[in-house]
Amino acid sequence: MNVADAMIVVGVDGSIASEDAVGWAATMAADRHLTLHIVHSLWAPDMHVFDGQSGAAKFMEAMSRHGEQILEDAVKRAHSIDPRLVVTTSMPYQQTVQVLLDLSRHARLLVVGHTGLGGFAGMLIGSTAEAVAHHSRCPVAVVRGIPVRETSGTAPSGRAPSGRAPSARNTFAAQGPVVVGIDGSAPSEAATGVAFEEASLRGVPLVAVHAWTDHSHGPAPATEYTARWESVQVNENRLLTTELAGWRDKYPDVTVEQVIVQDHPRDALIEWSERAQLLILGSRGRGRIQRMLLGSTSAALVEYARCPVLLVPPVRTTDG
Repeated sequence: MNVADAMIVVGVDGSIASEDAVGWAATMAADRHLTLHIVHSLWAPDMHVFDGQSGAAKFMEAMSRHGEQILEDAVKRAHSIDPRLVVTTSMPYQQTVQVLLDLSRHARLLVVGHTGLGGFAGMLIGSTAEAVAHHSRCPVAVVRGIPVRETSGTAPSGRAPSGRAPSARNTFAAQGPVVVGIDGSAPSEAATGVAFEEASLRGVPLVAVHAWTDHSHGPAPATEYTARWESVQVNENRLLTTELAGWRDKYPDVTVEQVIVQDHPRDALIEWSERAQLLILGSRGRGRIQRMLLGSTSAALVEYARCPVLLVPPVRTTDG
């Protein structure tokens, strides 16, 4: 992530998923010598149910004490990763999405858990996903538990796995590859750059996945595509090779595997997430990858991916 900002932001709400997000974010910050900023929102949209100032004040006081404990626990979790890590905190009274969008202006990365208690950790499910993915000024990471991985280089099998591995710091250091979804769009190009950088920093291979069918469920029908698969494969491989060429030159240390599949991008990337340590996507794209981040398809990806998912905006801008 080639930006000047030196801060990773993680949203917390006290849930287990939130704890996972703090551990993952702290590892990222420590490895990159960045500050970790932990934020908890005190937003209470139902404040009107209280009668008079006294009731509201007591409620806010209780919320504040609870929030302070959440932040204290999160700081302890972060320092368990690296005692030398510089950690800052904030607890604004502001709507949760807006808090993170405001912080994204000065952050290198936003991090949240994939489920939670209704605050930050659940924010990327449903309609809020669209707001964050489309308006964040920096990449957004959704952290999930990481399963035990095999070490062979063959493609994984099985779809939409259930369950998750126990949370532990070392699970986030699994030696699986970084996987990036590529569709030839500008956002895909931004995601590819981040993927190469992450693979280089982690010292692991990069798997570049390109799926060429727009079918909603499973592989395309054989009667429709099999006859021209070879010619399609040549064209799609050319697109993938072209998109990767400049990045290969910039990161000669990264071993790249090109994967072209006759399948829906969502399904192909869910499969690869079974052994990846990080799955990277453009937050907006042209058709195939874009639909993964909206509505039911994004919910499926966040629900079933077996590794953290990093959503990269097409252009990283800074405010003057």
